[in-house]
Amino acid sequence: MKKRLKINGIIMGCAAIMVVFFPGVFFRRNVNGGAEEYIELLGFSLILLGQIIRVSARGYKAEHSCESQALIQGGPYQIVRNPMYLGIFLIGLGVVLAVFKWWAVIIFIIVFVIRYIMLIYKEERKLLALFPEAYKDYCKKVPRILPALSTITSLDISEYLPVKLIWFRKEIGSIVTLLLLTLLVESWEDISCRGLKVYFYQSAWLFLTFVLFIIFVILLSNWTYKKNGSGAVKS
Repeated sequence: MKKRLKINGIIMGCAAIMVVFFPGVFFRRNVNGGAEEYIELLGFSLILLGQIIRVSARGYKAEHSCESQALIQGGPYQIVRNPMYLGIFLIGLGVVLAVFKWWAVIIFIIVFVIRYIMLIYKEERKLLALFPEAYKDYCKKVPRILPALSTITSLDISEYLPVKLIWFRKEIGSIVTLLLLTLLVESWEDISCRGLKVYFYQSAWLFLTFVLFIIFVILLSNWTYKKNGSGAVKS
């Protein structure tokens, strides 16, 4: 097992232990509903968006990196230099918003920055050694992890977020598992605080969000295949 995965596993394990033993400290109790329902919906939307970005980045890299012999600057890598980490950030932020109290967002951001900034700098040094001039030019044009709004609005979404259904088939297990676990925890809180009626009402909105997610993925996949057919998707 890679050292990175071991460290991530330790961090997640410690977080899980703290949450299990002190649920009242971390879990949000949705007694009043209202704005908190929209926050939960935003959380699930961020989870799904993060999954799209992560899968797009991983799949695009696998097809275009030539076994790490080429510097990837197309696809999601033309809006940020670390799209996979951006996807992971959005997924984690979405889980926190959907389940935990607001101050947990601050803790998550701090832990994320401390954990991943070291990985990012390590990878940047490696890429700079492999592609000295090309990577310097790339860094001048593309931000590290947060995309510029001007870049997103000036490009076609199929250019910077290519998607293939085969990429999602490889990731569907982890995606569904994360969604079900998050929904299970959030559902338990809703049922215990406000009853089944409110839970089913909110679940309908979450289901609609997931349906829109599937439709969006299919549309992105169709656009990607059309771009590939015309040779417009660059490496």
